[in-house]
Amino acid sequence: MEEASPSRLDKADRRILDLLQREGALSVAEVASRTGLSTTTCWRRIQSLEQSGVIKGRVALLDRAALGLDVTIFAHVKLSTQGRDAIAAFAEAIRERPEVLDCYTTMGEWDFMLRVVTRDIKAYEAFYLDHLSKLPFVQSINSSVTVTVIKETTILPIAP
Repeated sequence: MEEASPSRLDKADRRILDLLQREGALSVAEVASRTGLSTTTCWRRIQSLEQSGVIKGRVALLDRAALGLDVTIFAHVKLSTQGRDAIAAFAEAIRERPEVLDCYTTMGEWDFMLRVVTRDIKAYEAFYLDHLSKLPFVQSINSSVTVTVIKETTILPIAP
């Protein structure tokens, strides 16, 4: 599988990517029509973008509130030690937790930043006490509960 670099993506590839990230359920024929390509050419380009890993997958975006997942928390985690083993153990354990949507290593005061989604504060408290605080090498956790979503998107800024 050959990896595509941003410089190897032409204008047509970028139009396809922009359209698919906004409306992933479109048929190849509809993508082709909206991008001015033939269906066959568009299909080949999409296949190439998938094989190169530029398109990682196609998913349905769900409404958290409609599913009763009303609370979003950003948790900053500091480990007791920052060695490779500690980081790897924490990362492996956190990948297993479905409440954690995103986990990033960070530079500065905290080692990790997590985006956690739960039904309510009580559910987060249970996750915090029963799981997060018991993960390997966790020294401290600072949690911030969100109040209002100002912007939330999965759309990447694709340059023309």
